[in-house]
Amino acid sequence: MPVSTSQGAFGWWRGIALWKKILAGLALGILAGALLGESASVFKPLGDIFINAIMMLIVPLVFSTLIVGITSMRDPQKMGRIGARTIGLYLLTTAFAISIGLLLSTLLQPGAGVNISFDGSVDASEAPTLASILIDLVPRNPIDALANGNILQIIVFAIGLGISLTLIGEKGEPLVVVFDSFAEAMYKLTGIVMAFAPFGVFGLIAHVSGQYGLEILLPLAKLIGVVYLACALHVLVVYSGFISLLGRLNPARYLQGSLDAMMVAFSSASSAGSLPVSIRCAQQNLGVSEGVSGFVLPVGATINMDGTALYQGVVVLFIAQMLGIELSLVDYGMIVATGTLASIGTAGVPGAGLIMLSIVMAQIGLPLEAIAVVAGIDRILDMARTSVNVAGDIMVTTLVGKSEGELNLDIYNADNKA
Repeated sequence: MPVSTSQGAFGWWRGIALWKKILAGLALGILAGALLGESASVFKPLGDIFINAIMMLIVPLVFSTLIVGITSMRDPQKMGRIGARTIGLYLLTTAFAISIGLLLSTLLQPGAGVNISFDGSVDASEAPTLASILIDLVPRNPIDALANGNILQIIVFAIGLGISLTLIGEKGEPLVVVFDSFAEAMYKLTGIVMAFAPFGVFGLIAHVSGQYGLEILLPLAKLIGVVYLACALHVLVVYSGFISLLGRLNPARYLQGSLDAMMVAFSSASSAGSLPVSIRCAQQNLGVSEGVSGFVLPVGATINMDGTALYQGVVVLFIAQMLGIELSLVDYGMIVATGTLASIGTAGVPGAGLIMLSIVMAQIGLPLEAIAVVAGIDRILDMARTSVNVAGDIMVTTLVGKSEGELNLDIYNADNKA
């Protein structure tokens, strides 16, 4: 049977893996930004439309998938076990991340010999107390939490509603069916939005690439290099090591299956904004069940900030080295502890790393004005650390799915993601 003209014209495009299309958009965006400079901002609307479409998915997707995930478990003990494993793994990998940042900065000395003046002042942010974190978890008005996109509060409300639907048994089944159908529709809508991803990524990166010239990047090139090296090591050594040693799984498959989400995270610099793609990757590419991915990933997008914690370690030592300030072992311990705890209360949105940075610097007595040195390149650093955040979310989801027997090994091991 002859192939239609439209199929023949676009068949080659459909046959290319999504991550390759996104990578092509990324490369072309960098090229356009380098050639056109600030004029490349003409492509920014493409990126803005894509980001708006992704953000449109977050609240309904998180809400519906969490409820479907909770009701599919039907066992409060299982949910508690998954929750404990999830939070434990997230905190453990965050501590690893900030330690890697500190180690590389100590060895490579990115701030040594840097002579950059800084002007202005930065107000210190206070680390959220445990009491304030717990209080803010519970929404006074769940509709308001949904409208404002408060992910932590949405998670708490969805968990409570999911448990309640499970406890009332047959009376809750009609609503469970509705949410299940709604979640499936959101998965399909995510796929439709992701078809636009290469063009959105092109617009985002062209704008960012055109905005930052070599005159801005060269003085801080070593800092950028150390951050990117630390991020790569964390993904390739820590995450892949956990997948191999704890999960007894092929780490190459994990990396392949996570590429779409990592590309979107790199271009958008938003962990929360990448959540719909992360859920899609975990389920379709890696075979994690809807129940586990629908529970673990929204939690991770909110409290797992490995890349941001790693960034704290590198940048704090960079500033200390630049100013000629010696840090003690107690200071190093304070950086690890404060960075790990502060990550729980930091939103997964662009620029949140600077908030955490001011918290950590205030704890060890570094001048907050020095943040101005890295603020100019924060977006470039944010792109790398957000990719790590998202890779960590998917890694933990995969391990939890494997430990609970809710990882489809046929899907995980299928060689169809090239």
